[in-house]
Amino acid sequence: MSIVVSNLTKKYGTQRAVDNISFEVNTGEILGFLGPNGAGKTTTMKIITCFMAPTDGDVKVNGESVLENPELIKKKIGYLPESNPLYLDVPVLEYLEYVAELQNVPKSKIQNRIVEMVKVCGLDVEKHKKIGELSKGYRQRVGLAQAMIHDPEILILDEPTTGLDPNQIVEIRKLIRELGREKTVILSTHILPEVEATSDRILIINQGKIVADGTAESLRKQAQGQEVLKVQIDEADNRDIVISSLQGLETVAAVDPVDDMEFTFLINSKDNLSSRKSIFKLCVDNNWVLSELTPIETKLEDIFRELTTN
Repeated sequence: MSIVVSNLTKKYGTQRAVDNISFEVNTGEILGFLGPNGAGKTTTMKIITCFMAPTDGDVKVNGESVLENPELIKKKIGYLPESNPLYLDVPVLEYLEYVAELQNVPKSKIQNRIVEMVKVCGLDVEKHKKIGELSKGYRQRVGLAQAMIHDPEILILDEPTTGLDPNQIVEIRKLIRELGREKTVILSTHILPEVEATSDRILIINQGKIVADGTAESLRKQAQGQEVLKVQIDEADNRDIVISSLQGLETVAAVDPVDDMEFTFLINSKDNLSSRKSIFKLCVDNNWVLSELTPIETKLEDIFRELTTN
């Protein structure tokens, strides 16, 4: 089920929380939605889920407008908000039954859905407790269960692994990847490794505007611009000769020695060229031992910081 966001704007007085953004998410795609605090992520997700109306623009879910058919769209969406509001005095199973009824799950299927959500979200040990007695991590699992209880075609997850321990995070990431095979998923998080581990595509928003859209690999290539290699050479007698030889290669743009490592260098290749083969051949021709040749990738954290820091 597709989501098409068209020229979406949300104003609060003179401030534009979302500023004329457009993007699409398709069935079977997990979109990682990134941005610093106040960038407009949560506002965008609230508009998609029909929690609030846009100032301008529109969102269409499978062709249906949030302005014209919000009640129909709500039935197709499972939403886990960042705040994860829960009824703390209600037992887990009773709460899930209540949510299933709110979502119009047929009575004959409610118990089966509850059993499935308890299993999928790892709530079996805690299912008879009141929600207020649960740890933050288990409350987050209850929030995930309520978002999925009606088997929606779209999942909007705002910081879904907040409060989870490392083992729980791995399990929830696996669950999100599995769900993404057949559902449309928008995942918002500040945990950048989580985005790389789960998302097919990354969209970065800053000050209400989209500043990047692509896979992690494509964003790295776009940010880096040229190949950077870390090279270590052994059994060479003179470092100056090594540097001069590397600089003389047609594919090499720059050679920078690494501090405290006499024969280790960072080598920048010229745009759209690779220096790997020529460096290897140079070492063979000079009887040097090439003990390391490692591509240096731009980290997603660096890309995020560059795009969102004024």
